[in-house]
Amino acid sequence: MGNVLVVTEHMKGEFQDISLEMLGRARQLANGGSCSAIVFGGMKDRASELGAADRVLCVEGNDDFNPEAYASAALEVIQAESPDLVLVGSTSMGMDIAPVLGVSMDLPVISYCSGIENSGDGYEFTSQLYGGKMDVKSSASKAVAMVLAGSFSADDGKSGGSANVEDVSVGASSSRVQFKELIEPEAADVDITQSDILVAVGRGIGSKDDIEVAQELAETLNADLACSRPVVDAGWLPKSCQVGKSGLKVNPKVYIALGISGAPEHLEGMKDVSTIIAVNTDKNAPIFDVAHYGMTDDLFDICEEIGDSL
Repeated sequence: MGNVLVVTEHMKGEFQDISLEMLGRARQLANGGSCSAIVFGGMKDRASELGAADRVLCVEGNDDFNPEAYASAALEVIQAESPDLVLVGSTSMGMDIAPVLGVSMDLPVISYCSGIENSGDGYEFTSQLYGGKMDVKSSASKAVAMVLAGSFSADDGKSGGSANVEDVSVGASSSRVQFKELIEPEAADVDITQSDILVAVGRGIGSKDDIEVAQELAETLNADLACSRPVVDAGWLPKSCQVGKSGLKVNPKVYIALGISGAPEHLEGMKDVSTIIAVNTDKNAPIFDVAHYGMTDDLFDICEEIGDSL
């Protein structure tokens, strides 16, 4: 049992999924203790969405993220609350805030955290280092943990009761950083995060010209085309198609992985899909560890057989 506090993130007036993921896990870890969330600016009006929180601590200010102002405000609130565990997203925002909190409060900062468990009088953390190629266990009685997106369920953060919403005052910040403009990437023709069926290709597709085979299969299945990072790095498909840690997190009804080995960075973006079908000639490919159905046949033969049968 302990008091856990979550530093939430928002974008364009909506809480990011990472905030809800952290909050749901915080509720479970508190286990009788207090589960609190810090929200910034106008997000107070949406505090009811944070159902897992006992308390929502609202900091007045600008909705636009300012690393110095947000870190200063979060630090002041956390010092006053003195929680046992602080959860921050392993995101661009979290990277600005977590080190400030750790150094200022003399607490360890657990980076790339994919798992947190209660352990005795403290917590045990699992960190995915070297791009997820190594899992490292560590423990601490108090800490700041930077949580990887996709590690926990966002739905758990919405469920629960009705939090007490409290306004908290923080000192004025003389930030040297000013928000100028939010620059977003150009909208893609297809938003793969909303797709019901995805046909995803990896390095095993062979060449840019061979992607046409996967595209034809996608059209036959009324699906959308996605890919792993090597395909984007090679310039074969645009960034908007990339699934994974440095791409998009997707949750279609069916995910067909063609020639994808299953690197941890890719699995982070699709491992929670309810039906994963993997095709890879390497029977030891990590993708088979998460796949519900797997085939080690040539992907081109599989695509042709499916197309002929429909």
